[in-house]
Order: sequence, then C-alpha cells, then structure tokens
Amino acid sequence: MAIQVMTTIDAAARAEELAAVILEQRLAACCQIIGPVTSMYWWQGKLDRAEEWLLVFKSSDELYPTLEQAIRARHPYECPEILATEVKHGFQGYLDWLAGNVRKADD
Repeated sequence: MAIQVMTTIDAAARAEELAAVILEQRLAACCQIIGPVTSMYWWQGKLDRAEEWLLVFKSSDELYPTLEQAIRARHPYECPEILATEVKHGFQGYLDWLAGNVRKADD
C-alpha cells in the first residue's frame, strides 16, 4: 500500500539533505519540499512559532518503520513530526511507478 510520510525541518538546506539521504536509500520514490511554512505549536508548556520546510515522502507501508528510523536518525529536533497517511486511491500508473522505485522491506 502506498503512503505519504510528512515531516518538518528548520532549514531548506537540511530539507534537501534529508530528502537526498532518504531517496538514495530508496525508502521513498520521491519527496516534495514545501516552504517556508509558518508552524505554530505547543512546546515545553508554551506556544511557539517557527519557520519550517515541509517534506512529503511517497513510500510504501512496509517501509514505514525503516523510513521513520532513517528520518529520526538525521533529524535535528528532539521530537520531530513524522506522520504517515495511507493513499486509498490514486492514478494507477503513478502508484505502479512509486512501487517500482522503492526498495522492498527485506532489502
């Protein structure tokens, strides 16, 4: 099953570096980097605000644990946002391309 995995990071250069590492490992078929975006959130008991870049990885459900681990290993945040959503429907040609451009979970 196809999934989209989102995370945010504090700099455009870090976003590109993280995307490159994930793609080189074939943990995602592609990554969209969107930003800057303004994030507002509660952190350590106070309302905070940050300029961030949103990364949206296209991957497979079976790779999620390895993908999450790879993001966490390189992410500068103490508690990074890492959220996965299932792709219920999509253009079959794109979904086939995605499946053909990520590694298998046991590789």
